[in-house]
Amino acid sequence: MTEPVVRIPDAKVALSTASVYPESTATAFEIAARLGYDGVEVMVWTDPVSQDIEALRRLSDHHGVPVLAIHAPCLLITQRVWSTDPWVKLQRARTAAEKLGASTVVVHPPFRWQRSYAREFVRGVWRMEHETDVKFAVENMYPWRYRDREMLAYAPDWDPTNDDYRHFTVDLSHTATARSDALEMVGRMGDRLAHVHLADGNGSAKDEHLVPGRGSQPCAQMLEQLAATGFEGHVVVEVNTRRAMSAAEREADLAEALAFTRLHLASPTWVPGS
Repeated sequence: MTEPVVRIPDAKVALSTASVYPESTATAFEIAARLGYDGVEVMVWTDPVSQDIEALRRLSDHHGVPVLAIHAPCLLITQRVWSTDPWVKLQRARTAAEKLGASTVVVHPPFRWQRSYAREFVRGVWRMEHETDVKFAVENMYPWRYRDREMLAYAPDWDPTNDDYRHFTVDLSHTATARSDALEMVGRMGDRLAHVHLADGNGSAKDEHLVPGRGSQPCAQMLEQLAATGFEGHVVVEVNTRRAMSAAEREADLAEALAFTRLHLASPTWVPGS
């Protein structure tokens, strides 16, 4: 006979500050505190507060919400944030993480047109990992699609498991857009999976970032698998709430995402008993 044991999850659940867009970074700290998230991941973008270490420290202290990760400015809209040199961006992200006590910097693979950066990216990320205790967790992306045409926008590859990195981030909205098998990718990442961006998607060419449970991705199954294997990284809710009709609707979506995540991270595992 067996009996269920509910394990206390090792992973912390954080809110990406991108999840409150078009609201501000400061609003994300406020919502994370009110809803009971364990911390935040700061998306460094055009909001000046997201770029200001001391402003972030004040927000963290005021709300009692730690900064658990820094997302380096890797988007098209952040090409001029923290320099136009991508290596300077990563160095500044590392400094922010060190000063704020964050364990992880999330970084995207380079765009293909960043040729010099792309050629040195794998070696450069390894080199930076040797210089700090902060993890540089390279995130899976996706091919860009227009109608029936596919463009490979990232180099060396949109799938980081095809290259040798010390740490990975898996994003389930991106696996949906890539139409790849999320659980298979997690399996390939193995014990180098350090960080999770939790969101859902239905396989649209657009990167949807739905609230988990509202798309086709195996969000619940992946969380249960991580809990069963003692995953100690961060699970970051990174969803799109820009269509929310009110602050209350946005907050309800973020509360639903947190409840979903905690539920499946604490799912019963079965052990022998009598």
